[in-house]
Amino acid sequence: MKKVLLGDTGFEVPAIVTGCMRLSGMSAEDMNTFIHHSIDGGAYFFDHADIYGGGMSEEVFGNAFSSDSSLKREDVIIQSKCGIKNSAQYPHYDLSKDAIIASVEGSLKRLKTEYLDILLLHRPDALTEPEEVAAAFDELAKSGKVKMFGVSNHNPMQIELLKKYVKQPLVANQLQFSIPVSNMVAAGMEVNMTSSGSYDRDGSVLDYCRLKDMTIQAWSPFQMPEWRGCFIDSPEYPELNAVMDELAAKYGTTKTGIATAWILRHPANMQVITGTTSGSRLDEIINACDIQLQKDEWYRLYLSAGHILP
Repeated sequence: MKKVLLGDTGFEVPAIVTGCMRLSGMSAEDMNTFIHHSIDGGAYFFDHADIYGGGMSEEVFGNAFSSDSSLKREDVIIQSKCGIKNSAQYPHYDLSKDAIIASVEGSLKRLKTEYLDILLLHRPDALTEPEEVAAAFDELAKSGKVKMFGVSNHNPMQIELLKKYVKQPLVANQLQFSIPVSNMVAAGMEVNMTSSGSYDRDGSVLDYCRLKDMTIQAWSPFQMPEWRGCFIDSPEYPELNAVMDELAAKYGTTKTGIATAWILRHPANMQVITGTTSGSRLDEIINACDIQLQKDEWYRLYLSAGHILP
């Protein structure tokens, strides 16, 4: 398993993160098997959120983990996220001190653990008072309930505002990134052009995170734009799939492996967050760590997804 540094902590973590969003429907036996499979493959970093499965993803994971004496808490990294209130009637975001602490308490209870290794703010809250975030982080750090902190889907100025008040380093930023959904690359490539790819939608977040030693965690690595589904084998991306097929044959992998290797090839040293509950598909993603795409191959994939080069 390829390792990357988490922020500027000097702490090495797996490049492949086992995403836990879809775990809520798994049986305890299947969940236990999946946890072991992930750990055995080196993907012992598990990404949760308080809203996944309405909390059930954390609960199923916690029940399976705690019922197996061979699983040791210190052998895994558990990350969770807070801030989205997915109410059917009034959906909103809430990063107030009370909401952050209540979310962590709920996650700890469901996960049956005394601490989270990492807590991320899931989405920016337009009504965020950064002083409250700082107070929540201080309390959680002092109590030992959270070891490290970060953000998700935040742009550079939102992060800078938080950093004005928060004492703890923000070690990671979780961002959507895939071959087709890669405007944070395109904006830099097409700078000062009139093409749609040149639009700076995120404040140069890719370069910002590299400059500030924040690890980018790529979510939905196989997703098309606008939530249209997976681009692998999609008729909407025939050229991309043809190139992936060719490279998969060359490297003895699958299109899933090539799509993963494309992200890992970027020098930002990103982590890739999986979304699968299939052990075999997880293996395809993990095995991509052994693939080092050539520069021309990386650009072929980029261009075949509809991007341009000036």
